[in-house]
Amino acid sequence: MAAETLLAIDNELQIQQLMDNLAEAVRTKDAERLIANYAPDVVAFDVINPLQYVGADEVKARAEQWLATFEDGLVGYEISDLRITAGDDTAFCHSLNHIYAMRTDGNKIDMWWRATVCLSKTSGDWLITHIHSSVPFDMETGKASLDLQP
Repeated sequence: MAAETLLAIDNELQIQQLMDNLAEAVRTKDAERLIANYAPDVVAFDVINPLQYVGADEVKARAEQWLATFEDGLVGYEISDLRITAGDDTAFCHSLNHIYAMRTDGNKIDMWWRATVCLSKTSGDWLITHIHSSVPFDMETGKASLDLQP
């Protein structure tokens, strides 16, 4: 197998591990672990206001706020249909993500959304430079379509 092919496979495996680590961080409600592979100047487009979060500190604060809304115990989180495209020093991936858990307000959450993640390789490590999460919406009502499933 050519060296380029082996490098591409290695990069994809590293990114797969990074995404698996992110999912486990959500399941264990560990915001520090969740942002461990974010670039200091990351830009995040979330499914909630505001339009963007800029910088690892803002993303961490948002993650802490979000994870605190879940009761202790099982936080189900999965990344499905992950597709990774990796070059030598830049990569992107997209997936359908699913969360299901009990919230501290007594409500259950069970929703899917779309995610696109852009990464760059710095000093041999992949870092997330941009993450974009979105849900489709119903054009007639203007409301988010939170009950869709793949």
